Amino acid sequence: MSKVVIVYHSGSGHTARLAQAVARGAQSVSGTQALLVSVADVEKHWADLDAADAIVFGAPTYMGSASAQFKAFADATAKRWFTLAWKDKLAAGFSNSGSPAGDKLSTLQELAVLAAQHGMLWVGLGLHPMVPSQKHPGQLVNRAGAFLGATAQSPHGAPDAEAPPPVDLETGELLGARVAQAAARWVRGK
Repeated sequence: MSKVVIVYHSGSGHTARLAQAVARGAQSVSGTQALLVSVADVEKHWADLDAADAIVFGAPTYMGSASAQFKAFADATAKRWFTLAWKDKLAAGFSNSGSPAGDKLSTLQELAVLAAQHGMLWVGLGLHPMVPSQKHPGQLVNRAGAFLGATAQSPHGAPDAEAPPPVDLETGELLGARVAQAAARWVRGK
């Protein structure tokens, strides 16, 4: 059994939907336990993060970087950094913004640097850009062409039920499944 924890911040609910998609993807891999943790509730879940085989970081991109709430979580991980408590865990990330580009790459880089500082091993998306969707004929997953992690677009003011679009949620599911598959291999190799 491998354990994947998805820790995220969501201001409007859109990034939470993407986090849920990542969790669905992870849970689709046999023998995987996935847990969603909002940064607002992280104080109750430090032990879960410490016990995880993989941690997936998720944050909306605000003004070119991760939200202040996610950054506060990242800063709070300093005790784990000091003891290298997360060394050799797998890590991945995702971000959501209101515009198609929205500088999400800078947020993914911020999440990857956080993981690197902890001595974690980064798992990228592993998809070519604009791959035909398996669930939504005629649409494309990884439509933004990201490699570092999953990205999504939720236009400003879009109702939660409409954003991010289904193909972006599918991209999140594919990231979750990839992380869970890597975690399963990682756990078997210990």
